[in-house]
Amino acid sequence: MAKPTTRYVCQSCGSVFPKWAGRCDGCGEWNTLIEEAAPDSAPKGLGVGKGRRLEFVGLSGASEPAPRRMTGIAEFDRVCGGGLVPGSAVLIGGDPGIGKSTLLLQAVGRLAQDWRCAYVSGEEAVDQVRLRAQRLGCAAAPVDLASATNVRDIVATLDGGDCPGIIVIDSIQTMYVDTLDSAPGTVAQVRASAQELIRVAKRRGVVLLLVGHVTKEGMIAGPRVLEHMVDTVLYFEGERGHQFRILRAVKNRFGPTDEIGVFEMGDAGLSEVANPSALFLAERRGDVSGAAVFAGMEGTRPVLVEVQALVAPSPLGTPRRAVVGWDSGRLAMVLAVLEARCGVQIGANDVYLNVAGGLKVTEPAADLAVAAALVSSLTGEPVPPDAVVFGEIGLSGEVRAVSQTDTRLKEAAKLGFSTAVIPARRSGGKGDTSLRTVELHHLGELMPLFQTDGGQRGRGR
Repeated sequence: MAKPTTRYVCQSCGSVFPKWAGRCDGCGEWNTLIEEAAPDSAPKGLGVGKGRRLEFVGLSGASEPAPRRMTGIAEFDRVCGGGLVPGSAVLIGGDPGIGKSTLLLQAVGRLAQDWRCAYVSGEEAVDQVRLRAQRLGCAAAPVDLASATNVRDIVATLDGGDCPGIIVIDSIQTMYVDTLDSAPGTVAQVRASAQELIRVAKRRGVVLLLVGHVTKEGMIAGPRVLEHMVDTVLYFEGERGHQFRILRAVKNRFGPTDEIGVFEMGDAGLSEVANPSALFLAERRGDVSGAAVFAGMEGTRPVLVEVQALVAPSPLGTPRRAVVGWDSGRLAMVLAVLEARCGVQIGANDVYLNVAGGLKVTEPAADLAVAAALVSSLTGEPVPPDAVVFGEIGLSGEVRAVSQTDTRLKEAAKLGFSTAVIPARRSGGKGDTSLRTVELHHLGELMPLFQTDGGQRGRGR
C-alpha cells in the first residue's frame, strides 16, 4: 500500500494528522488543520557510537562579555539589554499599524552609519519603504533595501562574501522555503524559515531582526517554538487612539526581561520618552475623585501612572465591570475584599477601571492604588493630589509588602510628590526621608482617608 503523500498540520499547535478533521485533538481549536506535503521519508535513527564526544568545561571558567552594537536610540538599546549582540536573533511582535516597521527602519538608519545594514521587506515594495524612509528623515542612510520572500535567496546573500552585519526581515510570516508545498504563514513555513535564517545568522555573526504578526489574542502568530528559537522577544504595545508606544521585553538571553522602552508616535515617526512618568501624568487633575497615582516598576525602571475608577449606579440586574490596562480577575478580587473585609458596598454599581496613557499594568502592587481609586469614586472624596499609592492586597484584607519600595519612593519624590501610602515596612527598612509615608497593615486602614464630613462612606457623589 502506498504511503500518503499529504498530511494535515494544525496551524495553532503544529500537531500532525493523516486526514482532515474540523477540530484539532491536540489543542482543541476548530478549522486549523491545513493540508501539507508529507516528507519523502522518515528520518533515520542515530546509531550509538557514531557521534563526537563532548568536551565539558567548568562553570567557573572566564568568559568575555557579549559585544554590543548600539543603535543610538536609548529606549530601544535599554530594552535589548544595552544594544544588539552579533549573532543574535530578535523577534518584534505587535498589532498591525502599531509602528514595528517604523521603529526598525529608524534603528537601522542609525546603525548604518557604523555597520552595513540590510532591510528585506516581504510585505511592501521597495518604493513604499523609500516613501516611509523619507517621512522618517532617514532616506539618506546607507541601508541596503530589497523586496524578497524566498528564504533560499536571503540565505545565499548572507552566505556571500560581503555579508551585512544587521538584517531586518519584515515579516517572518511572509517568508517561505521552496522545499515545502505549504503556503507562507503556515506553521511549517514559519518554523522552517526562522530556523534557516537563525542558523545562518549565528554562523555568520549577523544581527537578525524579525518582525512577527500577532493573532487576535495578542500572541505572535505561528508556532510557539518560534519564540523559543530566538534570543530576544519584544512586544510593541499601545492603543491606536494614544500616541504612546511601549516596547516590552518578555524574553532576553542577553539582558533583563520585563524591561520597557517608551516612545511617542508623531508625524516624523517614533521619538523617545526619557521620563515616561512625567508624560503619563501630564494631563492629570488632582482634585477629581476616583483617581490615584500608582508607583509601579517596569523591569528596572520605576513608572508612575494614574489609575482611574468610576463607580456609578447600575440600571441593570447584573452590573458591568469594564477594565482597560489591568487584569479583570484582580479587579473582581479587590471588589470582593472591599465588600467582605471593609464593609464597602459596591456590588450594585457599575465599575469602570482605566490605566491612563495606554500602559498595561501587570504587577500585584497596583492592588492598593485600585482600591483607593474605587473608594474615592464611591465616596466622592479625592485622593490627596500629592500622594502615590502602591501595595498588594491579600484575601483577608492585609496589605502586603512589594519589592523595590525605595526605588518607587525616589521616583515619586523626584516628580514632586510628598506623601506615599504604602504597606507597613519590615524592621530595618529605610525609606526616602523627603516623603511622608502612611504605612498600612490592613485595607480597612485606608477607609479613614476617604471619610466624608458627615462620617459616612459608601454614598456616591
